[in-house]
Amino acid sequence: MMTHITLRELSRENWREALELSVKPEQQRFVADYAPIAMVGLAKAYVRPLGLVWIPYAIYAGYEMIGFAELAFEPDSTDQYWMYHFFIDQRYQGQGYGKLALTAFIEQVQQHFPECRVISLTVHPENVPAQRLYAGAGFLRASEEVFGEPVFWLNM
Repeated sequence: MMTHITLRELSRENWREALELSVKPEQQRFVADYAPIAMVGLAKAYVRPLGLVWIPYAIYAGYEMIGFAELAFEPDSTDQYWMYHFFIDQRYQGQGYGKLALTAFIEQVQQHFPECRVISLTVHPENVPAQRLYAGAGFLRASEEVFGEPVFWLNM
């Protein structure tokens, strides 16, 4: 039986541990242009690119940090909620955590942002496993692309 998955905002208590999370070298281009990925997420939370609010989350299986995801949203919006930098650390991949973590992310948004009606994300066009994961969770592929990546969206 798998451990319960939770999301916790990065904080002064866990940010250094999040910097140790990584993907396999061949997967890096799918998640972020720079490593460590959590550092990119922390920078975005501070800089707020695109005028969005960015919230970096550590993904936990029980007490063990196993991954990372970031929510970016436009305040007072119902359809400008985006998931970025979602990944499971390479040590924990292939164990079913991705699906559970994605479900936990969606539940986190539903619980803390009840006004959200749509979650969107982009995925590298060559990242077929991620595209399958998102489609399996109910995300639909839009006809548009952002920065050369297809957009997927989920009605809440």
